[in-house]
Amino acid sequence: MTAGGPVVALRPMRWWDVAQVEALERTAYPADPWSAAAFWGELAGVPATRYYVVAEVDGRLVGYAGLRVVGAEADVQTVAVAPDLRGHGLGRRLVEDLLATAARRGGSRALLEVRADNAPAIALYESLGFDRIALRRGYYGPGADAVVMRRPLLPAEAAP
Repeated sequence: MTAGGPVVALRPMRWWDVAQVEALERTAYPADPWSAAAFWGELAGVPATRYYVVAEVDGRLVGYAGLRVVGAEADVQTVAVAPDLRGHGLGRRLVEDLLATAARRGGSRALLEVRADNAPAIALYESLGFDRIALRRGYYGPGADAVVMRRPLLPAEAAP
């Protein structure tokens, strides 16, 4: 993260992380959280089509992100950061890790959906080169629209 901030370590998500990830999911997305079963299902696709990463500070799980890559298409499945660490660059770091992984796996473009009322997340994605390409009405439930965003993946992003 930033100079003087907490030291954050990224590592692959493992089965033993699911309970902590689900708890953070309920905090981050109280209206429509993924279940433990949903995370188990995603982890079943690792490494064939899925990649999931967690962020830790002093052993505390403070964020996670997930990716699906099939052929040239990479889909950012989920990103969440603990409320007390939002606005410090952790979301950016998680998404940059997903994009680098997608590029290494041969992806040429990344897509994602984000709640239309989540201005901080939309600003982050735009700062990372994502463009708004569509609006999905009611995607997250009645009155909760999603903005669909896309960006090309660059070969240079595949570097470790």
